[in-house]
Amino acid sequence: MAGGREQFGSKLGFILAAAGSAVGIGNLVGFPVGAAKNGGGAFLVMYALFVCFICLPVMVAEMTAGRASQKDPLGAYTSLSGGSCGWRFAGWLSIVTPFMIAVFYSVITVWIFGYLLESLIGNLDKLAEPETFGSFITSYSLFAYMVGVLLIVYFILQGGVKQGIEKAAKILMPALFIMLLALVVFVLTRDNAMAGVTFYLVPDFSKIDAGVVNGALSQAFFSLSLGMGIMITYGSYIDKKADLPQSAKLVALTDTAVAFTAGLMILPAIFSFNPSVDTASLSESSISMIFSYLPQIFLEMQNSVGYVGASAIASIFFLLVFFAAITSLVSIFEVPVASLMSEKKVTRRTSLIICGVLLIVLSVFCALSFGFVEFFTKFMVYAGADKSFFDLVYDVFYDTILPLNGLLICLFVSYRWRKKQFNDEVTLGSKGYKDTWVQKYVDFSLGTFIPIILAAIFLNTVALKYFGVSIVG
Repeated sequence: MAGGREQFGSKLGFILAAAGSAVGIGNLVGFPVGAAKNGGGAFLVMYALFVCFICLPVMVAEMTAGRASQKDPLGAYTSLSGGSCGWRFAGWLSIVTPFMIAVFYSVITVWIFGYLLESLIGNLDKLAEPETFGSFITSYSLFAYMVGVLLIVYFILQGGVKQGIEKAAKILMPALFIMLLALVVFVLTRDNAMAGVTFYLVPDFSKIDAGVVNGALSQAFFSLSLGMGIMITYGSYIDKKADLPQSAKLVALTDTAVAFTAGLMILPAIFSFNPSVDTASLSESSISMIFSYLPQIFLEMQNSVGYVGASAIASIFFLLVFFAAITSLVSIFEVPVASLMSEKKVTRRTSLIICGVLLIVLSVFCALSFGFVEFFTKFMVYAGADKSFFDLVYDVFYDTILPLNGLLICLFVSYRWRKKQFNDEVTLGSKGYKDTWVQKYVDFSLGTFIPIILAAIFLNTVALKYFGVSIVG
């Protein structure tokens, strides 16, 4: 591959691209409902604390390793460890994980794209029918939508870092924010909307237990795209003069602000257009909320804004979620693409074609996991239940491996790369970082309690997902 390492053209471009990777489906739907069901304001406070004191040090560690090495995750672990075989395994894990996450995430993005097109042509009443989602994910039209999504991802990534990822982020992220704020303003002007705001924001400490605390931490860690190799890869595209701690803060702040604001859209909408809602029955599953529950809420809006108005609002919502999904998918898929370019010295186009073909094959397998083909629908059994190919990919690479990858980067920075080299790299663009309490906290946390917490999450996930036993309260 000719030429030097690609770089972002501006600090804003990097912040928007990194925030785009972090802002996803879970921020817009899963976070608000999870917060409402798990203590409201109390959950929000815990989430913010976890972002500040656990996630930010891990994000800085990933960005710093990427910038110091100017390489993909495999190259970063290899070069900074002096070629250690053990750490090369950690590098491979940081490449395979985002690729497999891209596999199932592309399927979900296809569903969103399909619902967006259906709402645009005025089929909101059809989308609101309980049986629609089940029939939609088993229809052959799904594969036509898949072609559309993959072409969008291809054209963005084909442009490279500056003309592709950064340029798309500068368009999609502001558009996402504007649509989100517009929907919040609309929803908050509806009758009974304040009941949803109260339910969302007022703390209920009686609901706080070990499970809720674990859920808040997992949400914070996963929401910021940690453990996926994204921040290592994007870190390798950052100028040496960039202030990494400040950049990490801005990415975390943007991600948290979107998640919080989404709560001011989702919950008031539910309470306004379904005042008798049983909040205990709300699903924390983003999939269930987006495709089964919220279309019914949008259809209820026709009583106040008419069917065309309700369809327009639904279309804006699905466009909003689609933008969030696309920015995340682009960031996730960039990791294996950049890795293949770096490790095999091939062009971006060649890397995209190779990775794209593998993505298409495995994504089709995931799409066939919902009743199309029994082999993929009942792919294997664990924890006493049948699991589809889609379930397996999600459980292994999203729920299980991400905290393990986070654990490995903490151990690597603290005990292999050594703190002095890490701090020297951070200080290059942040002169005021050295010998501050922030530096001391990052050094201490990365080498002590953060690895312990991530190890506990990993072990509990393995026990719960594959053996049906929880080892944490």
